[in-house]
Amino acid sequence: MFRGDDDMKKAIIFDMDGTLFQTNLILESALDATFDVLRNEGKWHSETPIDQYRNIMGVPLPVVWETLCPLHSADIHKQNNKIFQQKLIELIQLKKGALYPHVEHVLETLSQTHSLFIASNGQTKYLNAIIETYKLERFIENTYSIELIPSGHKSELVRKIIIENGIESGFVVGDRASDILAAKDNQLVAIGANFDFAQEAELLLADFIINNFKELPETILKSLK
Repeated sequence: MFRGDDDMKKAIIFDMDGTLFQTNLILESALDATFDVLRNEGKWHSETPIDQYRNIMGVPLPVVWETLCPLHSADIHKQNNKIFQQKLIELIQLKKGALYPHVEHVLETLSQTHSLFIASNGQTKYLNAIIETYKLERFIENTYSIELIPSGHKSELVRKIIIENGIESGFVVGDRASDILAAKDNQLVAIGANFDFAQEAELLLADFIINNFKELPETILKSLK
């Protein structure tokens, strides 16, 4: 149930990867499939750099390819990313990934009192695949990809959501420093999600921390006291 226009001033803005969606379940398989293509094309001649990837999980995708394939040109990086995105989407549609436990129930509950949005570093087609596969449009009013922001800064993406939807107060829920800083930069409450990709030092910047998604409604109530 979405809030009417009179209620559009309160919102919760969610990160997607590592906050709503267990991206870790599909990342390595998609990466391995991508490097299989590169090996078949003669552009890669060794094992998939899985361990190196694990060390940088959660960083923006351009950084992924610059790190894993430093000898490839920018054009090849773009091609790699296109393949990777397609492999991710295929796995999402096959439901090889999953939402975190309690996400659907909590979103349904929160949608009764807040307008819900997604602000993600993920690309639009990838985000749409998750939304469509898990029918999150039941709860989420709109999904915003970092592709909309030339600078690639999540703070600007959150600002865009605030302006376009007349938001006056609310929360940003995410697992990385970019989510927390996006909340701070826009005078929203920062709730850190201590899930798979979270870093302890980054979470220290949050106003509140949740260790399980079902803790979110109570945390929001606590913040209002």
